[in-house]
Amino acid sequence: MGHGHSHHFDAEQSGDRRLVIAIAVNVLLTGAQVVGGVISGSLSLVADALHNLNDAASLGVALIARRIARRPADKVRTFGYRKAEVIGALINTTTLIIVGLYLVYEAFARFLHPKPIDGWIVVIVAGFALVVDVATALMTFSMAKKNLNIKAAFVHNVADALGSLVVICVGIVVLVFQWYVADLIATLLLAIYILVQGYRLMAESIRILMDSVPIDLDIDRLADRMVAVPGVYDVHHIHAWQIDEHRRALEAHIVAQDGAENMETTKQALKELLRREFAIDHSTLEFEHSGGNADGCGPCA
Repeated sequence: MGHGHSHHFDAEQSGDRRLVIAIAVNVLLTGAQVVGGVISGSLSLVADALHNLNDAASLGVALIARRIARRPADKVRTFGYRKAEVIGALINTTTLIIVGLYLVYEAFARFLHPKPIDGWIVVIVAGFALVVDVATALMTFSMAKKNLNIKAAFVHNVADALGSLVVICVGIVVLVFQWYVADLIATLLLAIYILVQGYRLMAESIRILMDSVPIDLDIDRLADRMVAVPGVYDVHHIHAWQIDEHRRALEAHIVAQDGAENMETTKQALKELLRREFAIDHSTLEFEHSGGNADGCGPCA
């Protein structure tokens, strides 16, 4: 037991170190891109710099939320602090959307007042940014697979890598064809990508924070499967939600059939069904007799 806990702790500390390194690298990259964007006159390069700064902030939020989430449950937060990471994801997606909207505004402003662009500076700085973005994304990739908080930060980095690729293409187009409007088009495309990804992650975060039914859980099918368990006459007052992105909970009133002698056996059969078919490990079941008060209240009356 102690060895397993030590291994988990080491993995957590290793993840924290990767996040700290990623934050430092993104801050340095942001400074280089801002200088390069101002000197070259490239809006898309400045846009990519702002996104990188937002990345550094998002990684910082992810790191803080990650540490808070490790706190054990207490008398105030009996489910623990795991939702801190969902809150971190919501903060990050909100800033992501704000950056996207700002880029749309800046693109239209630059369209009205165009400026010349130094393509070589754009290509060199964006090329350096691409290397850093890919490296940062790789550092957070493994942690993002099962963690919404880190996933939000990871999406920031992936968007940055794509943005750097787009900026490199813009620099080449400017150098070869002197087509400066490509800078504005690239900025708009990057902004649209940021807004779409931000909306998706925000919706997922809000769904968990609002204690909504998990998106892949059909509450009617759940009720039907529970009623099909021997000894169960009816099910009502069903409430299903996510404690955090990995743990689900359910509470329900179970109307036992008349003559059901072994209520504990029925309860265990229901709990096993919930674990096996619906990935619900935390369930609270209140039993009633069919002659009792089964008033039909609740979403699954």
